[in-house]
Amino acid sequence: MTGPPGEQHEASPYGPVQEDGVGVGAANGTFGELLQGVLPENELDFLVTLPITSSSTAEFRLAPSCREVVVRPPHKAKSRLLAERILRAHGHRGGGSLTITTELPEGKGLASSSADLVATARAVGAAMGVRLTEREIELFLRGIEPSDGVMYPGIVTFYHREVRLREKLGFLPPLTIVAHDAGGMVDTVRFNQSKKPRSESEKREYAQLLRELTDAVQVGDLQTVGDVSTRSAEMNSTLSPRKHFDDLLRICRDVGGLGLVLAHSGTNLGVLLPGDEDEQADSVEYVRKSCAAFTGSVSVYRSLGPEGERPDGPERSEDPLLRDPETPEAPFTTSVGHHPGT
Repeated sequence: MTGPPGEQHEASPYGPVQEDGVGVGAANGTFGELLQGVLPENELDFLVTLPITSSSTAEFRLAPSCREVVVRPPHKAKSRLLAERILRAHGHRGGGSLTITTELPEGKGLASSSADLVATARAVGAAMGVRLTEREIELFLRGIEPSDGVMYPGIVTFYHREVRLREKLGFLPPLTIVAHDAGGMVDTVRFNQSKKPRSESEKREYAQLLRELTDAVQVGDLQTVGDVSTRSAEMNSTLSPRKHFDDLLRICRDVGGLGLVLAHSGTNLGVLLPGDEDEQADSVEYVRKSCAAFTGSVSVYRSLGPEGERPDGPERSEDPLLRDPETPEAPFTTSVGHHPGT
């Protein structure tokens, strides 16, 4: 089997490929971004993920006698394209059936599309008996769409336009996000096609915020995480104002929350609370009731911890961008938890 240029595949942990090979893969979403901006050192757009337990799951069934991949739901065309790229890269001329189920609403800034794609790659890899690395998944996704970096475990700094890891930051203690969804949908791909103008002073501030956030994640400093996330949301509001930003900031302060977290390319803005939903039941209820006067809806998400995550892969990637492969590589399977959202 072959993969992307320069990559070595792991020996298959799944045994020989069967004609009726079936693979299942999953990938978590991320609640917007703890930080998103542009760095002065390389002028690249970056984001820092906030992984949540809500996920997408894909099941792929190899069909050697079929020439194409049939996907359900049918509008998941990019997942179909990705499945075919992986099959062709591994010498499979046939197709198969791909079924995607998800807990992540589309167009809300929760990385629903990225989760679908990563889950698909893992499912196709599993059906072929190949455990794909996160790096391989990156390469397969390039040229399909920008990605949120959910192929990597934990919180990561990611160049989403280039689909390239900058750095793995680690994990945080449990967090609860009470999210207000203003309604509507955002086309993330179209959103990312337009470069957001940022001044040199703003770029320098983003670099400083990234340093602070990196240190905070590594030592579990939740208040600094909340402060950085709030500042990122404030800076984004100069480009895309959020109607109830000040209201949610006041509500957050009322309950002693850590700060706000924004889906920069979505419709959600959340109050970030320390601990799980049970520990924060009174605060969650207060935020819910306070948002009742706003147009839109309220949901609750919880952060994803290290349990069930795959810890391997490079801690930091500073390699020069690889060219988009004509035929990409392939992923693996994993299971991800699910959220108590409403």
